[in-house]
Amino acid sequence: GAAAAPLPEEDCMKLNPSFVGIALSSLLAIDLWASKRLGVCAGEGSAWGSARPLMKVIEVSGHGIPWLLGTFYGLCQSDSSAAREVLLNLLFALLLDLVMVAVVKGLVKRPRPTHNKMDMFVTISVDKYSFPSGHATRAALVCRFVLRHLVLAVPLRVLVVLWALIVSISRVMLGRHNMTDVLFGLLLGYALYGVVEHCWLSPATAPALFALW
Repeated sequence: GAAAAPLPEEDCMKLNPSFVGIALSSLLAIDLWASKRLGVCAGEGSAWGSARPLMKVIEVSGHGIPWLLGTFYGLCQSDSSAAREVLLNLLFALLLDLVMVAVVKGLVKRPRPTHNKMDMFVTISVDKYSFPSGHATRAALVCRFVLRHLVLAVPLRVLVVLWALIVSISRVMLGRHNMTDVLFGLLLGYALYGVVEHCWLSPATAPALFALW
């Protein structure tokens, strides 16, 4: 009889998956497993459930709204042109961070870990997605910005770095994110600072903005 017509490619079983596919699947499985194991503050009944309130305070310290409101207030109260320039660029950095994280989350649409409790402080629509961690992105961005533009003693500089690390680690401990969400967030925040430096706002480049203050 006539030979059977070949099946469409999408209907064929892939018996020999690529090495890259196997590697990515393995990494994803390790990421999910390790993130769940490290989610020790994901609930009151978790291994470190008693530390959950402290972790949530740390969570708020890295949230975008306190940073935006604080920066805007400082910008309105400042009477120094140099301070206003730094604060205006910090405000620009925070807004850029919010937009980029929202765009990536909307494109990737990775769900939150199954052990996460949706009791976060002030969420918006894209916050139901997990990749990347906006807190980690903001922590890395603010850390680089502060270390570059504020004159701080060494102990304070160490505290700024520790804050960024603790905020990032708390995302996994609270069960909010997987480890890869946090790692990519840190890399994205680090890169966004470079964009802010490249597009630095000054009275010469953005006179209209500085005229408002």
